[in-house]
Amino acid sequence: MFRKLLIANRGEIAVRIERACAEIGIRSVAIYTEPDRFALHVKRADEAYFIGDDPLAGYLDARRLVDLARETGCDAVHPGYGFLAESAEFAALCAEAGIAFIGPDAKVIARMTDKITSKRLMREAGVPVTLGGLVELSSCEEALIQAEDIGYPVMLKPSTGGGGRGIRRCESPAQLRHAWQRVIAEANNAFGSEAVFLEKCIVDAQHIEVQVLADRHGGVIHLFERDCSIQRHTRKLLEIAPCPRLTPEQRAYVGTLAVRAAQVAGYENAGTVEFLVRGNEIYFMEMNSRIQVEHTVTEAVTGVDIVREQIRIAAGHKLSFRQEDIRHHGYALEFRINAEDPRNDFLPSFGRITRYYAPGGPGVRTDTAIYTGYQIPPYFGTLCLKLIVWGMTWDETLNRGIRALNDMRLQGIKTNAPLFEAILRHPDFRRGDFDTGFLTAHPELLNYSVKRNPEEVALVIAAAIAAHAGL
Repeated sequence: MFRKLLIANRGEIAVRIERACAEIGIRSVAIYTEPDRFALHVKRADEAYFIGDDPLAGYLDARRLVDLARETGCDAVHPGYGFLAESAEFAALCAEAGIAFIGPDAKVIARMTDKITSKRLMREAGVPVTLGGLVELSSCEEALIQAEDIGYPVMLKPSTGGGGRGIRRCESPAQLRHAWQRVIAEANNAFGSEAVFLEKCIVDAQHIEVQVLADRHGGVIHLFERDCSIQRHTRKLLEIAPCPRLTPEQRAYVGTLAVRAAQVAGYENAGTVEFLVRGNEIYFMEMNSRIQVEHTVTEAVTGVDIVREQIRIAAGHKLSFRQEDIRHHGYALEFRINAEDPRNDFLPSFGRITRYYAPGGPGVRTDTAIYTGYQIPPYFGTLCLKLIVWGMTWDETLNRGIRALNDMRLQGIKTNAPLFEAILRHPDFRRGDFDTGFLTAHPELLNYSVKRNPEEVALVIAAAIAAHAGL
């Protein structure tokens, strides 16, 4: 097993990896730029190193991070998600330096992060894919011709990257023309590439993804599926495991497809195969060659520590489980509690957290790097914490989610927590009747009221008095 591991990331995922290292007996090494000087992942690590004043540059400097890993005696690097997690260059530099990269090798990353290449590979392997998406578009005119061929609506997407960024749904030629330059610009700014493609938009579909684990000894298993259909503009907000609407036959089929995809790709470590499901139609979208934000719900229903398995696989061990060992029990939900105002077009709400109280009780978990007094910097996105709840039944899980959201206290900023409570109370959601268009179809969910308890009201009054008195 590794002796020391550098975590090439920050925030809650860095804290999550530190916890796994502590349980295995590996020393953890954190990195931080100036805005993260007082961050929780820095405080919790066994060692921490400053990588520059610029908020982002240090986290994205692959060569410098590999040099730092060597200088500090690390024999492994975990990239987390985001930043360099799907950088083939970073994985290759680690390999050249004799440092284990906790993820697939550089060639596999390059193959799977290129969505056009991965779709071609899946089609050749007999995995169903959506219409289009097999060629890089060279002009808007070419896109218009292809859109007429496959039929509107279509999705215009960057060929690289992820997280729902840069994607536009186009209902007509006029919308496609309007979206073309914006998608090109976003793809270049976010992912350093202007490559885009077009595919058929599958409407009224569920976004289903399957967690896979693969070792270097030929072992490949899946840990069942997650439903990520509750989204805003292709950005995930709430994730569920397992999907409450899949039949046992669909569950077995989509799991088999995910394992086949991993085998065809020559995959090693943890990965996620994403599909669109509409009725009995199942289409491959992409494969994410990293740990996912929502891995927590899979851990909750299977009992498998995915980060621990990642580290073991990278160290050369066989999988701890066979496919027949994996069972799922109950349901789990993950709420991405973001610093944003859903009633104001999800405008970010960065600032100082004046009070934070984590919910607890049976079946409740929080993954976070915030604390009372923490200043949320405006450089890294809006995620504050991930609230995960588990229950034996669907109704129990929903009710536990409402209770946990009410228990949580996060003051000083606005969050999307009230929106989640409104979703959980909606009769369609409680029936499991939802797809990727759920929020668009139910704009009334944004009319929620923010409840204040007496203590919160007293704090607001005290702050107003202090401000008036010049204190």
